[in-house]
Amino acid sequence: MPSKSSVLSWKNYLTLCKPNVVAEMLFTAVVGMLLAVPGMPEIQPFIYGIIGIALAASSAAAINHFIDRKADAQMTRTEKRPLPMGDLDATNVLSFALILGVSAMLILVFLVNTLTAILTFLSLFGYAIIYTLYLKRATPQNIVIGGLFGATPPLLGWCAMTGEVSADGLLLALIVFVWTPPHFWALAIARREEYAKVNIPMLPVTHGVEFTRLQILLYTILLLLVTLLPYLTGMSGLIYGISALLLDFGFIYYAILMMRNKDNKTAMKTFVYSIIYITVLFAALLIDHYLRFTL
Repeated sequence: MPSKSSVLSWKNYLTLCKPNVVAEMLFTAVVGMLLAVPGMPEIQPFIYGIIGIALAASSAAAINHFIDRKADAQMTRTEKRPLPMGDLDATNVLSFALILGVSAMLILVFLVNTLTAILTFLSLFGYAIIYTLYLKRATPQNIVIGGLFGATPPLLGWCAMTGEVSADGLLLALIVFVWTPPHFWALAIARREEYAKVNIPMLPVTHGVEFTRLQILLYTILLLLVTLLPYLTGMSGLIYGISALLLDFGFIYYAILMMRNKDNKTAMKTFVYSIIYITVLFAALLIDHYLRFTL
């Protein structure tokens, strides 16, 4: 039977990987993989692609923990993470991140394809270094610019199966890119005092809550237009088209509700809905794909 300390250590390393965030990213990557082929995917690039992308995302998350350790210690939402609590030290975290990152690259280069490995490395470096180390503290547009790196998983999945970057794969990434700002800004509104305390210039801190709420509404309208593109271009069919419209109207409803209620509770409800939104949207893409393929 494992000791209490060994179980605690295992949980600490799992926490470094941000499993909830990585799981969502991995889901969009898997959808990208499955949409890239007409039937069942080839097993080797599918399995090893999932493992490689998951390890790379976990490595980026661990580096994020390391860079943000001082700010995390001052924020209620993050103060119980392993580094602020002293459960792990910086050397442990960096070594863990390095092992994950190198393993990811080796798997992707030798068992998937080189292009996927290159794109995955650029995403890892962009999120962990460019966004976390620089953009996050340099501009209130941090989440917009940094969203370029977080939007890549479905494109990486597509590339893992095809070995190329295609318009459809880029469209999947565009959806995640446009979704990211209203998703994150809803949380930033609810946590704006904490971001202000650690001098992170999130939009509601620098430009105010009213301005941020308006931006969320505008982005949800833009998201409606972008998410209709798979249907309009023939990439997906009616099942996806109807699902996207319903989900988009729901997101717009919450954005309008935020402008009316002006409380943190509504902002958090919007944040939660945004997670449900992207999950169901990509699930609809997948269902539509296989029903069209079999019918």
